[in-house]
Amino acid sequence: MRLILVRHAHADPGEPDELRPLSPRGREEARALGERLAAEQPELVLASPLLRARETAAAIAKAAGAELRIDERLAPGAAAEDLLGAAAGGAATVVAVGHQPDCSEIAAALGAGERDFAPAGFAAIDVP
Repeated sequence: MRLILVRHAHADPGEPDELRPLSPRGREEARALGERLAAEQPELVLASPLLRARETAAAIAKAAGAELRIDERLAPGAAAEDLLGAAAGGAATVVAVGHQPDCSEIAAALGAGERDFAPAGFAAIDVP
C-alpha cells in the first residue's frame, strides 16, 4: 500500500479545538494539495474527526475523486497502528489527514525517517 500521510492545512487558533476550521490560507493550501495529490490516484482519503482535518481531506478527496472516510482512530494522539488499522481494506493508495506531532511520529514508525510536517505538509510512504 502507498500511504500519503498529510498534516491538515493551516487553521487559525480558537476554541473549542476540535471545531477550528481552516483559515482562508488553509483553504487555499487544501485546494492546492488536492490538485497535487490527485496525481497519486488515491482510492481512499482518511481524516481525523477534527474539523480542520475533515476540511483538508474533503478537498483532497474531491480533487482525486476518492472515497472520504472520517475515522476516530486518527484523532490527536494517533499512532502508526491506528492508521494502519484505519487504512486496512485493500486500497492501493491511501491518503491520511491527521495532526502534529502524530504525523512525524507515524512517519518515523513506518520507516520514513524523521520529518517535520508543516501545515499541509505530506510524505509518501510505501507500506508492505
